[in-house]
Amino acid sequence: MLIGVISDTHGLLRPEALVALAECEQILHAGDVGNPEILGALKEIASVTAIRGNVDVRGACAELPATEAVELGGRLFYMIHSVRDLDIDPVAAEVDVVVSGHSHKPGIERKKGVMYLNPGSAGPRRFELPVSVALVTVGEDGVEARIVELEV
Repeated sequence: MLIGVISDTHGLLRPEALVALAECEQILHAGDVGNPEILGALKEIASVTAIRGNVDVRGACAELPATEAVELGGRLFYMIHSVRDLDIDPVAAEVDVVVSGHSHKPGIERKKGVMYLNPGSAGPRRFELPVSVALVTVGEDGVEARIVELEV
């Protein structure tokens, strides 16, 4: 199963992001959507699970949940906008992947058997950080993720 992970669009859905996510079976948006039309455009590719970020506190995106747990390919993904606000023990909750955004810094790390994935920001460039999304493959051998830097 191929899962696309996007975050911090801040109202800007780049065509390069749509291309990078085009083959995904599911898309996770880790908050700071900025405009509900972005979720509509992503839903034209695949089913979307989205949470709100700190810029989504007003308007239609304010109705998105602050956190979400979703099982994909037999693996449990826990979504929270800022990993600093993590409100569960992922190991005790048997979470396979914690998906976050907020920092705009892409990264993949594993701690105590849990993958922590931040796809970075796919919206407006912030400082010298890359514009990126992540692709996650769930298979019999487990979960693998890679950051895809968008050429913008």
